[in-house]
Amino acid sequence: MSRESNVMKSVERKSAHIFEMIEPMEHEQVMYFNDKDTGLKGIIAVHNTVLGPSLGGCRIWNYDNESDALWDVLRLSRGMTFKSSISGINLGGGKAVIIGNPKVKRDEAFWRRFGKFVDSLNGKYITAEDVGTSTEVMSIVMQETKHVTGKPVSAGGTGDPSPFTAYGVFLGLKASVKELTGSDSLEGKRVAVQGVGHVGHSLVGQLTAAGAKVFITDINQTNLQNTAKEFNATIVGTHEIYDLDVDVYSPCALGATINSDTISTLRCSIIAGAANNQLADENLHGQMLLDKGIIYAPDFLINAGGVINCYREVHSLGEADSSLLIENIYGRTLEIFKKSKAENIPTQEAAIRIAADRIAKAKLN
Repeated sequence: MSRESNVMKSVERKSAHIFEMIEPMEHEQVMYFNDKDTGLKGIIAVHNTVLGPSLGGCRIWNYDNESDALWDVLRLSRGMTFKSSISGINLGGGKAVIIGNPKVKRDEAFWRRFGKFVDSLNGKYITAEDVGTSTEVMSIVMQETKHVTGKPVSAGGTGDPSPFTAYGVFLGLKASVKELTGSDSLEGKRVAVQGVGHVGHSLVGQLTAAGAKVFITDINQTNLQNTAKEFNATIVGTHEIYDLDVDVYSPCALGATINSDTISTLRCSIIAGAANNQLADENLHGQMLLDKGIIYAPDFLINAGGVINCYREVHSLGEADSSLLIENIYGRTLEIFKKSKAENIPTQEAAIRIAADRIAKAKLN
């Protein structure tokens, strides 16, 4: 057998594995991109465009391998589909991940090249900031494509979407407390916030102002110390956060922190946070939370404030209209709890059913 045949067989095996990951999640398109000159390497995943062009941030992460990067972008883009749908906005779900490399210089050429890859999809995917990126980065990307949002105010955008994300989470958390106690007052409530980056920091401020006692953890010591000092929050260890005796656990870092190990140690009554894909296995762990009696506010519902704010730029929506959409997170969260009880299903499943139903109806029109 020729060397070329051996190479092709290897490619076929790898491709088969890739499609085994993609097809069950029903993605429309997945694009790998690579640029030798800048060292840029990553993936864009377009999950669904029934309601509109796919929108989702660009994340940089030091993945252990390319399969992990693919799995992350597939889950994140699918979550964006549900997030936009359940929020009532006319966008689909997409995401970009860039495989981190400490040897690569992320300069203007790097980000402009990324912008060209985004532009090559002709509007099917709209990018924005996420972990490792910023509004300043988006101002560079927009030099190569108009399919970008989350731009700085100076560039005609609406600025950092993080405060809007945090506010939506705050509303979902308050709704969860109301579901549990009959009142949405946070006075004296104990809340453990995992991750105090842009969103977590803003959320801690809102919780503190509402009278909550806040405990925080983060691997970034600068963020941790600054947040603790500004809001008089209590710092705890990264592992200690799971078994604190608190009312609410609020994951605001990366996903999959709600898993078989952590669920067994959680002492909270409510989980409501900003992180995407909080459930390591949405079916298994959603049911485990239901069985344990922990109220779970679905992440893609309550962290939608940021994408709603980005929607303002895409559709030239007025501030009052976008604010109303974010305020709706409170009522929709209570609606999800009601559906979960009525059908005896996990809240995650209840939220997905509502989001999927809107997409299915749109297909028929």
